[in-house]
Amino acid sequence: MYKVFSIFTLTIFIHCFLFSQDTTQQVIAGRKNNPNQLKKPYVILISADGFRADFAEIHQASFLQSMAEKGVKADYMTPSFPTLTFPNHYSIITGLYPSHHGLVDNTFYDKQRGEFYGMSNKKKVADGTWYGGTPLWVLAEQQKMLSASFYWVASEANIQNTYPTYFYAYNEQISIASRIQSVKNWLSLPEEKRPHFITFYFPQVDHDAHEYGPNDKNVTHAVQFVDSSIQALQAALEPLGLPINYVFVSDHGMTKVDNIDTKGLPESVDTASFIIPAGEALLHLYAKDRFQIEPTYLKLKHDTSITVYHLDETPDYWHYKAKDDKFNRLGDLILVTHLPKIFNLSKRKSSLGKHGFDNHLTEMRASFIAWGPAFKKGYQMQGFENVNIYPLIAHILGLNYDEMSIDGKLDVLKNSLVK
Repeated sequence: MYKVFSIFTLTIFIHCFLFSQDTTQQVIAGRKNNPNQLKKPYVILISADGFRADFAEIHQASFLQSMAEKGVKADYMTPSFPTLTFPNHYSIITGLYPSHHGLVDNTFYDKQRGEFYGMSNKKKVADGTWYGGTPLWVLAEQQKMLSASFYWVASEANIQNTYPTYFYAYNEQISIASRIQSVKNWLSLPEEKRPHFITFYFPQVDHDAHEYGPNDKNVTHAVQFVDSSIQALQAALEPLGLPINYVFVSDHGMTKVDNIDTKGLPESVDTASFIIPAGEALLHLYAKDRFQIEPTYLKLKHDTSITVYHLDETPDYWHYKAKDDKFNRLGDLILVTHLPKIFNLSKRKSSLGKHGFDNHLTEMRASFIAWGPAFKKGYQMQGFENVNIYPLIAHILGLNYDEMSIDGKLDVLKNSLVK
């Protein structure tokens, strides 16, 4: 049994490693734009992971600041709860809160499947059956408008039997110059083969803000790398003369935490009675024995260093209650820490910068800047929820969608548009 398990584990590891190193462009053959899509505008949706709402100012992102003055800038964008990478990227691309699209955390347990989903598990990430909602690239392809992705959460998954026409499996091996050239190549294709919706993703700010904390000079360098790269992207595409709209967002903010005196699992939680995926800002407790929920809850209520919730007690603005839980993936109990404390169940040294906390905290706020022919010039907006990006982009691209099937509303951002 040990040998069989080891060989199986090694096989999975090799598959995941090779998949993560795959730098080959994937192209879905046989597609072309419908004639009524040819003259539509173009949208490039750019995400810089962990790019907090104030990072452009405090880390001197000069190009993005100039685009904010020439285009549209929100004071901030409110991420969905929990303020983590996978739930929020998928909320942006589907217009749904995490409890409604199914990615309720970076790592969670599906009670009906009896399986874990984790962002580091490439096989699960590429399995389209984990994802609810209709991502913007699926919406576009369903209406015969081509799309492309240089990374986004779920862009390499077969959702509703649909991939973007052009996409790459996520890896960090491809240089920024090559990525920019790929986007230029896409937009230089004949009209019928040219994608009108493109996603583009940067991990650098999140990496360094985790490692060094949000105010470190390394984060300044990462922010300025993103800034100069977007400037280079726009400069490379400008000679094409296309009506390109740029929408720059982030998934969440970042805050400094106490990474030395971390919290383990409370002693009152019996691990024999609960399934507990890893977490730092919050923990999901999935009961193996439902009779253990209430006594465990009552014990945890006495622990003033954390807050424990039944699913009917979570804040309304989290949209994280039992009635919201479309895919039955929320824990029976939710535990959250009080900043600057974090959970650390592994006991390995933790990083200095974190996110995942209450989405109304200032430190968790995300960024939104947009510019291009569809957007007003010099328009400043108040903060808004990230689920409203979806109807905005669908509207710019002239894509039809069911307003009742998403949480976002076009009216929230419609005033940012020229018409």
